[in-house]
Amino acid sequence: MVTTNMRPIRETIGLDEALALINEATKPLERSERVVLSEAGGRVASRDVVSDQDVPPFDRAAMDGFAVVAEDTFGTTRYQPKVLKCVETVFTGQIPNRGVGRGECSQIATGAPMPQGADAVVMVEETDRGDGNQVRIFTPVYPRQNVGRRGADIVPGQTLVQRDDYLSAGRIGALAAIGVADLEVYARPSLALLSTGDEIISPGQSLGPGQIYDINRFTLETIVRNHGGLAVGQPTPADTVDALTTAVQACTGHDLLVFSGGSSVGERDLILDVLQRQGEVLFHGIAVKPGKPTVFGRIGDTPVLGMPGYPTSCLSNAYMLLIPILRRLAHLPPYRPRELTLPIAARIVSTTGRHQFYTVRLSDGFAVPAFKASGDITSMSLADGYIEIPAQTDIVEKGEEVVVKFF
Repeated sequence: MVTTNMRPIRETIGLDEALALINEATKPLERSERVVLSEAGGRVASRDVVSDQDVPPFDRAAMDGFAVVAEDTFGTTRYQPKVLKCVETVFTGQIPNRGVGRGECSQIATGAPMPQGADAVVMVEETDRGDGNQVRIFTPVYPRQNVGRRGADIVPGQTLVQRDDYLSAGRIGALAAIGVADLEVYARPSLALLSTGDEIISPGQSLGPGQIYDINRFTLETIVRNHGGLAVGQPTPADTVDALTTAVQACTGHDLLVFSGGSSVGERDLILDVLQRQGEVLFHGIAVKPGKPTVFGRIGDTPVLGMPGYPTSCLSNAYMLLIPILRRLAHLPPYRPRELTLPIAARIVSTTGRHQFYTVRLSDGFAVPAFKASGDITSMSLADGYIEIPAQTDIVEKGEEVVVKFF
């Protein structure tokens, strides 16, 4: 007679409680590193950046046209134009060779430095230049019109980026404007990733009897990379407590340890045993579907997340739990997926008492159910996003509006 040592999950906690425990156990990293500006986008500044210069560094033309003394244009009309003498042409990247006096003007390109004495620019569309140096002006301009003044955008002493600011494209542009070549940002969280199970082999190898390819390593690596972390794949350990303990000890120095597989209730689901021996368990089992057999704890100061082995359960948990952990460690703002409200194309029967993440695809203005089974990766790959069905809801009727959150 064969006996097994099954350990059913008798109690689960709600998703909100699990997230609160995770939030309490994970602290944003204090490590920082210096990166070149071209690689800083999407990172988080670890110190303030203050300008030491004006932007623009000189008065410049805001339009193609003619730099003038504004007073010379007062009273002009299309039928009674003022005539000025053009003394020079100034292109961008050039310094004017001479100033502009009364009765004079300089042809000027957008962005070029203003000549001394000129205080406005008449748009080229409001002028007419003949064969010589005579320019007819058809409209008056007031002082500073069509001129970008020195320091209009940025001045010395102005803080462009504050510590903990997310480095968006606009902020990167502001830093480029003052000539910043590199800056201090928070380090990316280092995540040790362990796929468990004697049946798991890497893609590229030939499948033997009872073997399957490792899916979770690659889906989780993608999540980690897209949310500010560095995934460091580990060799797949044997399904023994000793082998798993050795594998865990080899991961010291990482900011987060993530297992896939081994967190369930079977005789060889051993992550719980290893975590209990090496550290502490903060919870085991969440009232969600898929992804109930999830374990979270700490070994020393390192958070440990044990994910289900089924690919859909594992990837769903990554969206629910791993992304918040990663972004908190990396100082990144909370993840806000794009959402769209649509009617559901078919009736869904949910599991009362468990918060369900149900994958859907979009078709003809409807959210079409895409979930197949926890072990089927196409439940995710053929979906555009997911809907959340609260624990107290058992049925979502066809045609009912749902909020689709896109991957």
